[in-house]
Amino acid sequence: MRKLLGISLIVLLSACASQTTQPEVDDLTAGSGAGAGLGGSDLGGAGSGRPGYFSQLNDPNSILSQRSVYYDYDSYSVKGEYRELVLSHARFLRDNASASVILQGNTDDRGSREYNLALGQRRADSVKNMMTLAGARDAQIESVSLGEEKPRAMGQGESVWSQNRRTDILYRGE
Repeated sequence: MRKLLGISLIVLLSACASQTTQPEVDDLTAGSGAGAGLGGSDLGGAGSGRPGYFSQLNDPNSILSQRSVYYDYDSYSVKGEYRELVLSHARFLRDNASASVILQGNTDDRGSREYNLALGQRRADSVKNMMTLAGARDAQIESVSLGEEKPRAMGQGESVWSQNRRTDILYRGE
């Protein structure tokens, strides 16, 4: 009887276990889309004391000037429309070993503070996972959660909330 009870308990507990899933990413390192060919040849900087790659990051014609990934309500899955943006930043980090980023996960103001901090962390981590799978080094990327503490837009309603559900990509030294 004890043996049957022990086996039942193990089966019951294993059925309740949760699993964290990786975002679905297919062939992240391939690609000739935007961001390809962003080599680190301009790292010297032109006497500004800053690495020269900042000019690439701030060029409005470059996908690298886009720095936010937006999410659906209560989600941390990177939408398909932001895939190339994340992959371009990952390739840039891969090609520029001295570059590093902070990924700031943000939420709208719905939900408890604790829940929003956890969701913001999952959002930043989902971008980090995608970047590391695409070739960026883990040491180049720090992911943090700001929860609802740094809103981009103030007020109520979906148009405001959708601007606050995001991960911002910030390059160190910029």
